[in-house]
Amino acid sequence: MKTAVWFCTLLALAVAKHTIYFKEEFADGDDWTKRWVESTHKSDYGKFKLNAGKFYGDVEKDKGLQTSQDAHFYAQSAKFDKFSNKGKTLVIQFTVKHEQNIDCGGGYIKLFPSSLNQVMMHGESEYKIMFGPDICGPPTKKVHVIVNYKGKNVQINKDIRCKDDQYTHLYTLIVRPDNTYEVKIDNSKVESGSLEDDWDFLPPKKVKDPEAKKPEDWDERAKIDDPEDTKPEDWDKPENIPDPDAVKPEDWDEEMDGEWEPPVIQNPEYKGDWKPKQIDNPDYKGKWVHPEIDNPEYTEDPNLYACEDLGVIGLDLWQVKSGTIFDNFLITDDEKFAEEHGTETWGATKDAEKAMKEKQEEEERKKQEEEDKKRKEEGGDEPDEEEEDDDDEEDSDKAEKEEDEEDDDQEVAQKDEL
Repeated sequence: MKTAVWFCTLLALAVAKHTIYFKEEFADGDDWTKRWVESTHKSDYGKFKLNAGKFYGDVEKDKGLQTSQDAHFYAQSAKFDKFSNKGKTLVIQFTVKHEQNIDCGGGYIKLFPSSLNQVMMHGESEYKIMFGPDICGPPTKKVHVIVNYKGKNVQINKDIRCKDDQYTHLYTLIVRPDNTYEVKIDNSKVESGSLEDDWDFLPPKKVKDPEAKKPEDWDERAKIDDPEDTKPEDWDKPENIPDPDAVKPEDWDEEMDGEWEPPVIQNPEYKGDWKPKQIDNPDYKGKWVHPEIDNPEYTEDPNLYACEDLGVIGLDLWQVKSGTIFDNFLITDDEKFAEEHGTETWGATKDAEKAMKEKQEEEERKKQEEEDKKRKEEGGDEPDEEEEDDDDEEDSDKAEKEEDEEDDDQEVAQKDEL
């Protein structure tokens, strides 16, 4: 009996080893509106609707918040119990589906402090972390990872490319207590490193020594002109010369045509500007490197990773073309649990979603072929308007050409008479 109780206790501890700060899968229909608050800071924010989209793996499981109005800002947020990730791993995860083939718009989330006034949330509201994809034309297809450090929003220094197709993708940010991080897309690592190295949170550890100066006799030239090399006496030749084979035309009239000059050709003996050959510089010392010293303004911060107050998740973004679906939100302290959750949600429906999309595209292709065939049959052998226009244009060009030839003949005849 004691063994069974002990086993159950261990099992309970194993299950409870992770903490879920926030989870949202929109499984209860329109009740999501009781948890998510729309900002009224502006009167024309775009509306979110619960929808699985035009194609999906599971019509119920794949329902999420979808942007529904083109060229609008969106501002919606949900509150959770305030927490700090001090001494713990922070994992932020959600799915994004740009089924509208987005041209310009955000697909990211923001984590705000618990003090946020949700009904007044807007683009300038202070946030702690901004994470997720952002697309605007070919130049911008990146994953934002912005962290607020001492009141300043600091963007990651690395360029992380986001997915730009129409399918659902899983985005994960992991921030660890050892000041390291990892970004995953579809449960696969795409970037990782050190918070201190990849963000400009702190001043540099080293700076150039202000007292150090390059010695005046420091020679950085690896090669120099050979002082013993001299230019050959026959080197200087003109680049262009009169064509020696040119002959003045017999009918050249200097009174009417001016003095005849032979055409100019490139001189085969031209060698270009002479330069002395190069030799190794005996005084070469290499490129001078400015000595560095410890930066007196640098102070290590072991708590770069820590956010003391997290309490609201928000969708604060702009989209030109609407249709993006956000789903499967998760904030936890366990990397493995987040990966498993991603597999159970996004992973469980992604293949069926792709199959449905491909089936729709195939049906659309066949439908288009049938319409083209029908239109061709109804048109018969009669030339279309475009072909008739081409024929008219050819006739017009031919007539203009004949008129030009007649004008040329008249000009020649007039010249002969003169």
